[in-house]
Amino acid sequence: MSEEIIVHRTALSIPYAWAAGRHATRFYREIAEHRKLFGTRCPRCQRVLFPARKACSRCFTETTDWVEVGPRGTVTSFTVVHYAEPQIQPLPPPLAYALIQLDGADTAFIHLVSEVNVAEIKTGMRVEAVFAESPQGNILDVKFFKPITQG
Repeated sequence: MSEEIIVHRTALSIPYAWAAGRHATRFYREIAEHRKLFGTRCPRCQRVLFPARKACSRCFTETTDWVEVGPRGTVTSFTVVHYAEPQIQPLPPPLAYALIQLDGADTAFIHLVSEVNVAEIKTGMRVEAVFAESPQGNILDVKFFKPITQG
């Protein structure tokens, strides 16, 4: 005999704080205060890692050199979201998240792509950062990326 399992649905609110660390703090401050994007170069394999990291994810060597990258880059992959999750999504659907490799960086990172019909987004598309008007010291100080229409 199979019994249906009871499922309770609720929402949790868990306030928390965390220390960003030296690398992330500098990374976020450069965006908020100077609207500049920085990665770090691995002294061993020479890859420029973006966002800036304390250690190389490939060879685990501590990074020390800061390198300005972007603000333009290339979409290397993307996904389009068609359902609404208002508490976690910064824009109403459909919205697109893309892996973007900034000029001068060897790694890609995920961010929003906006000011474009999501059906027109494609791998290889050139995009540029749009900075938030009121920076808060987090990755959303880059509000989103938009297609480069000329230049």
